[in-house]
Amino acid sequence: MPSTTKFYELSAESVDHKVVPMSTYQGKVVLVVNVASKCGYTSQYTGLEKLYKDFAERGLVILGFPCNQFGGQEPGTEAEIKTFCSVNYPVSFPLFSKIDVNGAKTHPVYQFLKQAHGSLPALEAVKWNFAKVLVNRQGEVVERFQSADKPEDLAAKIEKLLG
Repeated sequence: MPSTTKFYELSAESVDHKVVPMSTYQGKVVLVVNVASKCGYTSQYTGLEKLYKDFAERGLVILGFPCNQFGGQEPGTEAEIKTFCSVNYPVSFPLFSKIDVNGAKTHPVYQFLKQAHGSLPALEAVKWNFAKVLVNRQGEVVERFQSADKPEDLAAKIEKLLG
């Protein structure tokens, strides 16, 4: 587990290799998604981008974390991932460097997201690409969603958190 239990004290490297403190998103509703370019769920980029466009002005940010741990479905470099997303799914929400979401090298952001939060039990492992985690404006994990949960089905829950 990370040495901190606060989401906003963590940081991650962007797809452009710049350190981004999660405090950048303090006060926003955050949807964290482990993404992959060669997955059956890759088309969810379209729904994620629509959510972002629909709710960004009200305080939603979506953070995409590429991960190659599931079926080798994100084999590219960060530059290739960025190009893939901009060409195929004009993604404008923040993308990060490729990380592990499970195992000994689990990124601290995902260590935090998998911890027990309020009524949510700890999550042993992320099961597949495009799993989603919703974080409220206070930096608390409030809900986790599986890969099959479509981004558009999260709109009402996001809207409720946005107030």
